[in-house]
Amino acid sequence: MRILIALFILLLPTGFVFGQPTDEVPRPHPLKGTVVDENGTPIPFATIAIFKANETQILTGDATDVDGNFRIMLDEGVYDMEITFLSYEKKLLEDLKIDKGGLNVGTITMSPNVTALEEVVVTGEKSQVELKLDKRVFNVAKDMTNIGGSAADILDNLPSITVDVDGNVSLRGSESVRILIDGKPSGLVGISSTDALRMLQGDIIERIEVITNPSARYDAEGQVGIINIVLKKEKRNGFNGSFSLTAGYPHNHNASASINYRKDNINLFANLGLNYRATPGMGGSFQEFFTDDTTFSFKQDREHVRSRFAQNANIGLDWNVTDADQITISGLMRFSDGLNTTIKTYRDFNENGELVQLVTRDDEEEEASLNTEISLSYRHDFPKKDHKFTADFKYITDEDEENSSLFEESDISSDIIEQRAGNIERENNIFIQADYVLPINNGQFEAGYRSTLRYIDNIFAVEQLDDEDVWNVVGNFDNELRYEEFIHAAYAIYGNQVNAFSYQLGLRAEHSDITTELVKTNERNPRKYTNLFPSAHFTYETKNKDQFQLSYSRRISRPRFRHLLPFYSFSDNRRQWTGNPNLDPEFTNSMEAGYLKYFEKGSVLTTIYYRNTTGVIERIVAVDSLGFTTVIPVNLSTENSYGFEFNITYNPFEWWNINTNLNIFQSYREGNFEGQELSAEAFTGSGRITSKFKVSKTMDMQLNGNYRAPANTTQGRRKAVASMDFAVSMDIIKGKGTLAFNVRDVFNSRIWRWDQNSEGFRSSGEFQWRARQFLLNFNYRLNQKKNKGGGRGMEGGGGDMEF
Repeated sequence: MRILIALFILLLPTGFVFGQPTDEVPRPHPLKGTVVDENGTPIPFATIAIFKANETQILTGDATDVDGNFRIMLDEGVYDMEITFLSYEKKLLEDLKIDKGGLNVGTITMSPNVTALEEVVVTGEKSQVELKLDKRVFNVAKDMTNIGGSAADILDNLPSITVDVDGNVSLRGSESVRILIDGKPSGLVGISSTDALRMLQGDIIERIEVITNPSARYDAEGQVGIINIVLKKEKRNGFNGSFSLTAGYPHNHNASASINYRKDNINLFANLGLNYRATPGMGGSFQEFFTDDTTFSFKQDREHVRSRFAQNANIGLDWNVTDADQITISGLMRFSDGLNTTIKTYRDFNENGELVQLVTRDDEEEEASLNTEISLSYRHDFPKKDHKFTADFKYITDEDEENSSLFEESDISSDIIEQRAGNIERENNIFIQADYVLPINNGQFEAGYRSTLRYIDNIFAVEQLDDEDVWNVVGNFDNELRYEEFIHAAYAIYGNQVNAFSYQLGLRAEHSDITTELVKTNERNPRKYTNLFPSAHFTYETKNKDQFQLSYSRRISRPRFRHLLPFYSFSDNRRQWTGNPNLDPEFTNSMEAGYLKYFEKGSVLTTIYYRNTTGVIERIVAVDSLGFTTVIPVNLSTENSYGFEFNITYNPFEWWNINTNLNIFQSYREGNFEGQELSAEAFTGSGRITSKFKVSKTMDMQLNGNYRAPANTTQGRRKAVASMDFAVSMDIIKGKGTLAFNVRDVFNSRIWRWDQNSEGFRSSGEFQWRARQFLLNFNYRLNQKKNKGGGRGMEGGGGDMEF
């Protein structure tokens, strides 16, 4: 019934918009066509100027998109059209008659201006990083060091973003960040976003957008903002594609294809991929425990290999039903099958530091997951420019099954402890969204509605084999979690511009209806709450196009599913990770001030920001009398954070490009847990520098350096991490192919290290998820030029993020 109601609400705006009677006001009609060069290749961003027939004053104009297409709405009459583009001869079309059916002038071929070609070299290459006040756009498809990596690898290599040893993504020091695919929730993120991002092949990612202070049109979820992963999607005429093969050591091999066929009003697209990787890693820790009458300690060493075979297919079509109406249908399937082996060795010491026991624990985990997704999108463009209505529907299913076999033996006993753990997670997710945009004079009004209906069922159990070969449940590790989450949202935004000053004011309302139920123990926790999320953005642009911006937004961070799950991991029985079904959401007030300065050879973006967060969710380490620890998330504290971020792009020479990011922030956390005060003051930061060199016409080289400063936590200190990546690429086969070689983590230094201190407990440790890696990649382009981005037209690839 709830689904039917949501669908009915979705269709209401459509009936309202299209059910209104038309009036006698004349409606404009489309003048359209495609601009290509002498080889038939589309020319993007060619300037189109429209004149009344035999007049010299420009009436209106536009520019071609990434595929060389243009579409200009004109009243009935006779017009002249002039097309210009740097280094090409001017093209003039006269006496174009526009009637009720509009006019399609077809393909227009422009000829090179020989004189201009001798004088001007046009590269047209899109920067790896585009700095904007409301977001930063990372064109990761151009970053050679990302070749062969996963989505998690790419995110971990971006400024201000951190992926920790458990795969948790942080932005500006906070894990409360919303991750979207093509601007919307997606099964590619999965039930467990940490594993899903490691399975998502980087080869199919076009760019990543980081929005640190979103407006009311965006989902209010995410304390520090939104990370949007935009997948590749070509829209060129005819058949074209990009095919990639990668071989790596340690094992990291994949094959992928992004193909596209476009003719008339139909555009077919597909992303296909196969991947196999076996990732070795290591870790270790030393833990010391203090009780009233004794002291003891143990040292743990760990070696692991995570191997996985994954395949994915994303296929769809764009159908231009009319000049004003477009429907997009797509389907996604991803399957993965993995085997994870971990060997842990424990050395137990008494109060005198003498070795008293050596314990070995082996964990062999088989994991299989299947994700499917169906999407339907509709867009209607009204005659007035930027006046549009969009609607989206998405249905996602996700199933993940993990089965572990665990064996533990000691050198002081002949007994072998044999255990098994099972964990089955199933998710169904329905996403419904509708948006309406209405230009008003120099301003714009936007409104929208969205519902997300999410159902998760998780069955888990841990058992141990006794002396009579009977499997018995270990402790309380046997239950079924049912999770239902219904989020309904509506928003309205109005923005306008007065000379050099522009503003945007918005308000979003979200109603949350969430129920957590532990079936076997009959524990049910229903929660309903409605919240308002205002936003405000103000911008001032100087005469030389520099910009100042001030923004504010209120955000919410609901507990992640993994944080609610009572059973999390039993791989290490001395350090167990569990969830907390009683977690409450975090609420954040965020303010930013930014200045974007352009200069001849680059740009600088400086930002200062402040966040106040209540109910901060933090993982707390608790220790029992035997020295076994439990890591559990709790609503620990209130946090105030202040930060400064500095981004610069600089091209000192035509052959050298530099991009630098520096983020420095200070945070204050105040809280307590079970009577123990857990507060922390952290002053830390992170920095990244990318230097790209054009060695020759066909060869590029790139170096990336990353540094994360140490930081205090409520129970210890995280140590610094520094690393470097290197890559070199060469164009071959007359520019149709590219051969690239990269080394990720050149000095094998990307290792997490930490110290922890608590009452009666002290530890230090290190963890390396993956050792240094060497990768060789070959990419072949069919009827495509080498990826140099697409300027303005690429902003639409992969779908709008306006909701």
